Amino acid sequence: MEKAAATIRTRTDLAPRIALVLGSGLGGLTDLIEDAVTISYGDLDGFPASTVSGHQGALVIGSLAGVPVVVMAGRSHYYEHGRADVMRAPLEALKAIGIETLILTNSAGSLLAEVQPGSVMMIEDHLNLSGANPLIGEPTDRRFTGMTTAYDETIRQTARAVAEERGLALHAGVYAWFSGPSFETPAEIRMAKILGADAVGMSTVPEVILARFLGLRVAAFSVVTNMGAGITGQELSHEETKEMAPKGGAILSDLLVALVPRL
Repeated sequence: MEKAAATIRTRTDLAPRIALVLGSGLGGLTDLIEDAVTISYGDLDGFPASTVSGHQGALVIGSLAGVPVVVMAGRSHYYEHGRADVMRAPLEALKAIGIETLILTNSAGSLLAEVQPGSVMMIEDHLNLSGANPLIGEPTDRRFTGMTTAYDETIRQTARAVAEERGLALHAGVYAWFSGPSFETPAEIRMAKILGADAVGMSTVPEVILARFLGLRVAAFSVVTNMGAGITGQELSHEETKEMAPKGGAILSDLLVALVPRL
């Protein structure tokens, strides 16, 4: 973590307090970063390389709407390595350079008829249905991290206000984390709906847990790329995810450009 943080400090004079993690197909937001400095994950000690197409695998540092930010263009997932804590080192490095707020994005499947592909859902809470936790093995009592207010209410209120001002449709709901990499079955989708989920996906929850463990404020947004298995009768695919993500990603980019200066 210290080596990665030192490398980042040598590449920029900025002192960002906000970091964003971009999910599948959402890398276009990096085009909005001004005076961008790009560092490959391969040059950062402890940063795991993503094996997922649609994830750039680079840290981008610059200004978004005049605010210094760090953008993680791509993440590693539990299903790639079998490690729920695969994002711990990168998040610790971001904390070490002064990051205080983490904004996470992902692609997700919707369980709600009114939230169609191309929509954006702000995550208000989550269900960890994977059976894994990134703090397993942490030896200190800090592992007992409280999750009652995992998703910062002030940021969520601000996001709602920004969306209303800009005329953007912003849904809100509960995100359920499945381990992946296979998509869910129709029965699993029915179960998730009964348990209170509004969307499902294969990421984000481990980062939220790690971020709260590190004392960061957290917000998270899902770009809906498909309906959950069995809802439309169509088979799901990663190609569909990559195809649909930019459509909702444009809405989310508009929201984030206006939201970041308010934080």
